Amino acid sequence: MVKEYKYRGLQIEELKAMSLENLFKLLPSRARRSLTRGITDGKRKLLEEIKAANAGKTNTQIKTHLRDVIVLPYFTGLTIHVYSGKEFKPVVIRPEMVGHYLGEFVLTNKRVVHGAPGVGASRSSLYVPLK
Repeated sequence: MVKEYKYRGLQIEELKAMSLENLFKLLPSRARRSLTRGITDGKRKLLEEIKAANAGKTNTQIKTHLRDVIVLPYFTGLTIHVYSGKEFKPVVIRPEMVGHYLGEFVLTNKRVVHGAPGVGASRSSLYVPLK
């Protein structure tokens, strides 16, 4: 049996049917403050693209550099390509992501894996065999 996700006791369909004002009351304070202060032109364009993709009007990839967009319930099911600083990485929006920022799901740096020291790096590297 698959557990159905609920956000603050409400199912995702109920959240989608809710007005934005009522939805804002459920979000954490940081997200609520960000959304109530207004939406900039870049974010407005992205939200329009997402609404068009939900309606089935476009079939192109949604690519964005905006990592500070808060995931809203009507984003669920879409794949948004978010810029990591080097490349666009696909993020499939799931109901558990509602209320978080897009940038939280795309890391901007990789794990550092150190190799053997190079020749001349230190006194001890003189004794590292060169294959």
